[in-house]
Amino acid sequence: MPVFMDFRMHRCTPVFATIATLSVAGSAVGFQQGSIVKEKVDPYSFQPENTAVVVDAETVDIPQIFEDLDPVAREWYQHVMTLSNPWFEGRAPGSDGIERAAEYVEFWFERNGLEPAFPGRGVEGDEWTSYRQPLQLPGGRPRIIRAEMSIDGRMLAPGEDFAVLGNSGDGRVQAPLAFAGYAIDEGPDGYSSFDEDDAEASFEGRLVLVFRYEPLDEEGRSRFTSRRFSSHASIPEKMKAVADRGAAGIVLVNPPGALFAKDGLEDGPDGRFGETLDIPVIQVTPEIAERMLVASGVAADENLKSWRLKADEGGHGATAIGDGKAIFSIATEIDGGAKVTSNIGGVLRGRGSLADEWVVIGGHYDHVGYGDFGAMPTNRGRLHPGADDDASGTAAVIMLSRSMADRYADSDDEDLRSVLFLAFTAEESGLIGSRYYVEHPTLPAGSINAMLNLDMVGRLRDDTLAVGGVESAVGMLDRIRPDLEASGLDIVADPNGRGPSDHASFYGAGIPVLFFFTGTHEVYHRPGDFGWTVNPRGAAKVIDLADAIATRFASDPERLDFGDGRGAGLAAKPSRNARPDPNDRGYAAVRLGIRPGMGGGDTFGVKVEGVSPGTSAEESGILKGDVIVAWGGEDLVDVMDMVARLREHKPGDVVPMVVLRDGKEVELDVTMKASERNVEN
Repeated sequence: MPVFMDFRMHRCTPVFATIATLSVAGSAVGFQQGSIVKEKVDPYSFQPENTAVVVDAETVDIPQIFEDLDPVAREWYQHVMTLSNPWFEGRAPGSDGIERAAEYVEFWFERNGLEPAFPGRGVEGDEWTSYRQPLQLPGGRPRIIRAEMSIDGRMLAPGEDFAVLGNSGDGRVQAPLAFAGYAIDEGPDGYSSFDEDDAEASFEGRLVLVFRYEPLDEEGRSRFTSRRFSSHASIPEKMKAVADRGAAGIVLVNPPGALFAKDGLEDGPDGRFGETLDIPVIQVTPEIAERMLVASGVAADENLKSWRLKADEGGHGATAIGDGKAIFSIATEIDGGAKVTSNIGGVLRGRGSLADEWVVIGGHYDHVGYGDFGAMPTNRGRLHPGADDDASGTAAVIMLSRSMADRYADSDDEDLRSVLFLAFTAEESGLIGSRYYVEHPTLPAGSINAMLNLDMVGRLRDDTLAVGGVESAVGMLDRIRPDLEASGLDIVADPNGRGPSDHASFYGAGIPVLFFFTGTHEVYHRPGDFGWTVNPRGAAKVIDLADAIATRFASDPERLDFGDGRGAGLAAKPSRNARPDPNDRGYAAVRLGIRPGMGGGDTFGVKVEGVSPGTSAEESGILKGDVIVAWGGEDLVDVMDMVARLREHKPGDVVPMVVLRDGKEVELDVTMKASERNVEN
């Protein structure tokens, strides 16, 4: 669980750092054994009383203690001790230590019978062949080591004539020129830049000239939309279409005459155009593009504008420019600045009518390393083992992957949902790993029944456990009440689906969540969070409860309904890196009433995964499956843009919106209604 900028540390009853604390604990004052109390939980001050019994360390029979423990507790403890070993260097993202931890988690996912959860690098289609989802960590400006380009042997000036873009690969290319127009596979009314013959590697051995944006009319406006540009202008999709057809390099240029085109070149490596490619990618000025056409030997009456007109009509296919004798030279090399880390995922396949629906079980496997971030200044440079935070949750996810795989293998149930087990990276840096998965999902948001998050489950005290998100779906608390009661634990049931851990990323995408948490302590985010300070007996109880609930969510034919998402617990102070929660209406006087879809980070608009009854969205005619692309006459970029727009309105405002429905634009007038909080007030 991340520490935020104010480092809210609280004093608590000391936890005796000895294996002898594994004895049975009593009940907390004010609770009945196995009670359920619904109340808000501040994760930074939730610290149940430690009532464990201390025994004589000189005479205690440690082997007998472990012999008496549940087998789940023994194996879980072994995982925690391993992951908190100094060999893993505190599991800081980008370190060698977290790579070792990733290998460890991947080993156990595979050993427990899980299938890979992600497409492998270079694998075509939707086949999942890898347990890893790589991502780049933010921070540190990428540095261009080499940026060279020449036409007819004459060197050009980087930053003035051309720029190396942030998704460029490293390499040296000497090749003739080809043309891909707007590089759009499929647009409205049958538009395509390509033809059937382009299915093969049509650009093999050539630099490919690509126009930015999308087809333009005579006035330089988009032909696809009444606004500036539609989602078909997405640059990452263009890049992928060209790279997949064998391009040796990509040359991006703004089309002449585009009414809303940006001026000048992008700022080199800060130009974010999708995933890093294996080929050089540059942007040139229109003037340099003209010189490249002339050098290629095009006809005298051909210029960049005439090639744009061809692209506007589409269907030109992959076109070689000139006779191929002109050779252009490009050399690129980038030090990415940001390091690469990975989410780790494994799949347990369901069956029957529920097989295409999912339950996600996750926890973060990173920590703060040597305290260079997320730690007290006085502890910087000291190893932070991170046993409870969150080797404990990672170990629980590993244990759940085995128990559920065994149960699926033995079950006679014909209908079971599939389960995605995820170990998130970079949670301590601001939920980066889980946020990345939500923005680059392998599953549609609408297919996920629930997400269960285990973060800091290693310090159960007084048999008291916080379970957050119990009102993130309609009637969820009543659905899971039998499992909570059967656990024998004293449950503090928090309605809130937000919070400073990875479940918040999924809750923000309209997915019901539960958050299992045993509380903070005096060594939270400190070097003393050693493996031998955790409580295996308590962890086994938490794992058993999570197992029971996950099995319920996986087998119950009735889906959870995110509904209004009215969980209203106490939200922790957001970190500097945290994005606004798209379902947090605390700063908005109005609400729209949709469940936004995951993904679409590089495209325009917000996909509607669900519409709540009685809301502005339903009454205006917004439907599930629509994509809201314009708001008040301006492009709607993404969910975060939508949140900002909501905060600008008051009840009664009528907002013109445009949605994409079945490939056509539909204009709607939406009358804003007060959010629930304002109705109550």
